[in-house]
Amino acid sequence: MKKKAIWLFASLLMVGSLAACTTGKQTDDSGEAAGEEKVVNLMEANEIASMNTLVTQDTGSINAQVHVFEGLYQINDQNEVVPAVAKELPEISEDGKTYTIQLRDDAKWSNGEDVTADDFVYAWQRLADPANQANYLFLLEGTILNGTQIINDGMSPTELGVEAVNEKELKVQLEKPVPYFTSLLTFPAFFPQNQEFVEQQGKEYGNSSEQILSNGAFNIENWDQSSMKWDLVKNPEYYDADKVKIEKIHVDVVKEAVTAFNLFEDDQLDMAEIFGEYVKQNQDNPLMHTAPMSRVYYFKMNQKIDGKDTIFANSDVRKALAYALDKESLINDVLADGSVASYGYIPKGFVYNPETGADFREDAGNLMETDKDKALEHWDAAKKAIGDNIQIEMLTSDTDAEKKVAEFIQYQLEDALPGLKVEIKAVPLNNSIELTRNSEYELAIGRWGPDYQDPMTYLASLRSPNNTNYESKEYNDLLDKIENDYANDLSVRWDAMVEAEKILVEKDSAIVPLYQQSRALLINEHLTGIYYPSFGASTIFKYAEYN
Repeated sequence: MKKKAIWLFASLLMVGSLAACTTGKQTDDSGEAAGEEKVVNLMEANEIASMNTLVTQDTGSINAQVHVFEGLYQINDQNEVVPAVAKELPEISEDGKTYTIQLRDDAKWSNGEDVTADDFVYAWQRLADPANQANYLFLLEGTILNGTQIINDGMSPTELGVEAVNEKELKVQLEKPVPYFTSLLTFPAFFPQNQEFVEQQGKEYGNSSEQILSNGAFNIENWDQSSMKWDLVKNPEYYDADKVKIEKIHVDVVKEAVTAFNLFEDDQLDMAEIFGEYVKQNQDNPLMHTAPMSRVYYFKMNQKIDGKDTIFANSDVRKALAYALDKESLINDVLADGSVASYGYIPKGFVYNPETGADFREDAGNLMETDKDKALEHWDAAKKAIGDNIQIEMLTSDTDAEKKVAEFIQYQLEDALPGLKVEIKAVPLNNSIELTRNSEYELAIGRWGPDYQDPMTYLASLRSPNNTNYESKEYNDLLDKIENDYANDLSVRWDAMVEAEKILVEKDSAIVPLYQQSRALLINEHLTGIYYPSFGASTIFKYAEYN
């Protein structure tokens, strides 16, 4: 992914809302009190669902977690995986299945205790235990030794292939070579947990500021699961605290673009995320920046509810919706924030052919482009099977941007497909996540951001079983070959991933990609040093400065 200076600002986006606070004495030209700390004010579009890294999958929570906790590795401003709690990159055995990792001596928890290899063993075993219902336990299937058997066959989590050789050395055994494994370790699901503290908190661990022990650049304060605002305060125990320049960040949840814009104009936000008309009005504003992302929004079409087929079990219904949508109008007329139409599940600018360097989208091409004639052809075939008048409930989150996207899609589908009635169900993001997780929806606007730097972070999310109830032996078998047979043949593996995406999006139309998100940001000119990774967390501001 190309790096531009504006991306250093962009990462603010996912983490925050800035609602300001300074004290007074003499001021410099930025209006801040000389010698006094500046509280940076950020906005977040949604509440934090949880600070327990095992049970989280929403963007707001993940973005908060990467600043409050830290794993073995992190992503730098060049999208490279670099050491964090680890001293250096792992020592990997010749067969690619054994990773030996040395931990740095000065990594501490916020209570002053050392971060040890046992903290990672404990956290990963909890991740693997099906009883904990971790959202990302699937990341252990086919990766760490015995992960698959623990998840599916009742093997004890203590058998997971991870061992604390001593207090500062971790050894990981994989089931097979996994080309992206080191980048996977940057993701919050693989962050450490302090066993004594977690067990003291019990089921309440991660539900409020008081029930969190951090090892990252910041501590979180004034937060619980109902909070619409919170603070991130510099952690003095952090090993790299000398390089953390911002002492305090205040975050407010701001769901409407007009509110964010007005707060920025009133100097109550140091960054505002805007879209639509506000982007058009600020095209010449030097404080506006575009932040490309790797997050893809798409239709989740649930094929079964309570074990019974829905209309989306009919492939003609799925294909009719896919061909009917005018994605270019969506990104130009509604979002207008730099987002681009998606004609595949793997985003642009994310991964590249290991031999030629070509972007995945270049090799895979555009899938299921808008075609109103094909849409009607499939719709007529669908109506012969399920009737002329069809009603669908479309689930979305209640943010201003997503509601406007849903309304535009509602109009487009009803206009293009005679007899279709679409009802919008807008709920808070946490509710939306819960409903989709439990397959309690018909049609939903889903979103997927990469957990690691590889196409499989997208493709594996639709392996059966999944919460769309899409099942394909052909697709599952191909994913198995990619993971088991082609791990050491990167060229064959690449071609197989291109083919897998075509099965998913074109042949089966199991999902309908909508757009790859960019964010239009108004950013205070004094705020610098923030960067925006193309995978994992969307925002890194621990080395940011306010000058």
